[in-house]
Amino acid sequence: MDSFIIRGGQQIEGEISVRGAKNHAIKMFPASLLSREPVVLRNVPDIEDIRKLTELIHDLGGTVARNDAHTYTITAPETCDGVFPPEIVTKLRASIVMLGPVLARYGEVTMPYPGGDNLGPRPIDLFLSAFEKMGATITERNGAQHFAAPHGLRGANIVFPVVSVTGTETVMLAATLATGTTIIENAAIEPEVIALAEYLRDRGAEIQGIGTHTLTIRGGELLAGGECTIIPDRIEAGSFVMLAAAAAGHVRVSGCRPKDLAVPLSILQEMGVPLYMTDDSIEVAPHNGLRAHSLVTHEYPGFPTDLQAPMTVLLTQAHGESRVRETIYDGRLLYTDMLNSMGARITLLDAYRAVVSGATPLHGTLVVSPDIRAGIAMVIAGIIATKGTTTIEHVYHIDRGYEHIETRLQHINAYVERV
Repeated sequence: MDSFIIRGGQQIEGEISVRGAKNHAIKMFPASLLSREPVVLRNVPDIEDIRKLTELIHDLGGTVARNDAHTYTITAPETCDGVFPPEIVTKLRASIVMLGPVLARYGEVTMPYPGGDNLGPRPIDLFLSAFEKMGATITERNGAQHFAAPHGLRGANIVFPVVSVTGTETVMLAATLATGTTIIENAAIEPEVIALAEYLRDRGAEIQGIGTHTLTIRGGELLAGGECTIIPDRIEAGSFVMLAAAAAGHVRVSGCRPKDLAVPLSILQEMGVPLYMTDDSIEVAPHNGLRAHSLVTHEYPGFPTDLQAPMTVLLTQAHGESRVRETIYDGRLLYTDMLNSMGARITLLDAYRAVVSGATPLHGTLVVSPDIRAGIAMVIAGIIATKGTTTIEHVYHIDRGYEHIETRLQHINAYVERV
């Protein structure tokens, strides 16, 4: 398995561009199965999760043609037995989003529990409850869930007890082919959710309330084919900005949408990071010291949980005591032990709260990448380490979310080598 070797202490400067959003692209692959004609996706990031989704669609009988590095044409199968291969599903959390369109179009799905990042318990109860309300029969077979809707799904009133991005997207996809009207209450409003809903609407779906917490979908017909350009990855953009700030570097992050990062960018400015923004770029200028700041993760438009780990690395370089509260996943602060092994002073109060005391210089050591976002945090920590070499093992997780990250970081003078 690949590892990264990182030598810190380099002057970080230059320009780095943002790729298409992972969390939009991995939902557009399932969405393509709702169309009667081929769907062309542009600006797709070249990441491991996309390769796994490509394999899954092939196994289900569809075709995925890669036209160039970032463009794909997807054609849904005429018929499908709905059997999701365990060797893919157990490594890909996003496979659960395929449940919605496959069940709605073909009437049957058999899938094991989806895998992905190690972020503690992530139950699928929301999905089971929603599809039962939409008329599916759910049974367990040999450790896998079997969903059956031989006469099609029907519209229902779905109220999520907590805001769920994946839940909102999966039910919305299914509802476009369900008979009647589906209402989703307490829906997520992340930019990727909005982009998905707008695509469905433009291809013929009747969706009202896009961008609000209540979605109304009148379904029943297959969608038209067409094209979709994946929006810029706000999490990748935020990670690059936080790297530049942690390194006190001068970096221009291009090809992004600063409006999608209003809360994180505001916090960085309060900490003393000079930021200069256009409609599609963020320039980070060198600073003269950072002030401590506390943060609480929250659903959009709050501080994204996916930026919590990179932000915590940045807080190790801020003067004073910062507090971090994670409200989405109960396993998302466990990586802080690795930062402490690099010289950070982080006290984990419980599964949801940490205190960061700074500023502390970091030094290189051997760490692992437990998930996508903690993995990129380790990369940032290695780059800003003032002495020693950092080795990051299990970078497979990083590859799931960041395209050729070592090559791109070299463009801003970071020493990151894949071995």
